[in-house]
Amino acid sequence: MSFVVAVLILFSLPIARSDDAIPADKSQLGSWFDKNFAGKKPAGGGPPKVIKVGGGGQFKTVTEAINSIPAGNAQRIVVSIAPGNYTEKINIPKDKAFITLYGDPKNMPVLVFDGTAAKYGTVDSATLSAESDHFMGVNLKVANSAPRPDGKRVGAQASAVRVGGDASVFYNCKFYGFQDTVFDYKGRHLFKDCYIEGTVDFIFGSARSLYLNCEIHVIPGDRMAIITANARKDGKEDTGFSFVHCSITGTAPNAVLGRSWFPYPKVVFAFCDISNVIIPEGWSNNLHPETNSTVFFGEFNNRGPGASLEKRVTFAKKLTQAEANPFITLAYIEASTWLLPPAKI
Repeated sequence: MSFVVAVLILFSLPIARSDDAIPADKSQLGSWFDKNFAGKKPAGGGPPKVIKVGGGGQFKTVTEAINSIPAGNAQRIVVSIAPGNYTEKINIPKDKAFITLYGDPKNMPVLVFDGTAAKYGTVDSATLSAESDHFMGVNLKVANSAPRPDGKRVGAQASAVRVGGDASVFYNCKFYGFQDTVFDYKGRHLFKDCYIEGTVDFIFGSARSLYLNCEIHVIPGDRMAIITANARKDGKEDTGFSFVHCSITGTAPNAVLGRSWFPYPKVVFAFCDISNVIIPEGWSNNLHPETNSTVFFGEFNNRGPGASLEKRVTFAKKLTQAEANPFITLAYIEASTWLLPPAKI
């Protein structure tokens, strides 16, 4: 490799700034995040345009508001949603970038629908599908109200949200479902201060995502509950899920942090509080021992009764500081190039 080529490759890689590193002390998260994004100018053409749904606003439904936004939009548009229940299947298409759905943090709007894989296919079952780049969800409750899968009905899995656009973020959102609650489809994403509940594979997909200060809640009642099903198919894919300063909660001690849905899943838990809802083995190879050498299931400085590594499966990895560093930084999702703090209206 020539020197010139080597330099070009070096400068094409994302560079982590020192302030990108997530503090090990959870109490410092708020001030650290605010400092990181102080004064950052919004992308999408200056001050946002605000349109209102419900509460006497211009639109009665979120879908009507989305439909009013022109294709090829390049301006940040905040859809301010009044408190209440909105029973609709919401789709934000790829050609409508820079959209924010914004709710009242003290009285969050509820977006709810009962789509299932049997009726729409797994990919399109979600109540909220955000396919555009630079999407932002703030202070929302998103639920799929379809009945809980019972292992007998075909296609009973049902997503609350599917996020497939790049450079997308959810702040202070709550996601409710059973199997397949959050379809973290593809792209670079941040979930910050969110609540996610479910039963089986309830965070799944092929994105490169950082879950920061989220509560991951396991609903009891399954023979085995599974939090993550990462769909990384190839060792060269720059994708995976990183959970930092999250809490893993629930009441039935029969859950695993993740399973080998595809041969090369990459999932890391760092600085997390893990309750005894997680079994001592921690992870599952999904009855595919051939994936034991290809998975990347990492843990770093977690706490709680479910965090003990003493009886972990052999294919789980206790990360060193150096091995954990790429996952405990905003640079993991190249946030310095796109991330904005929550919209304000």
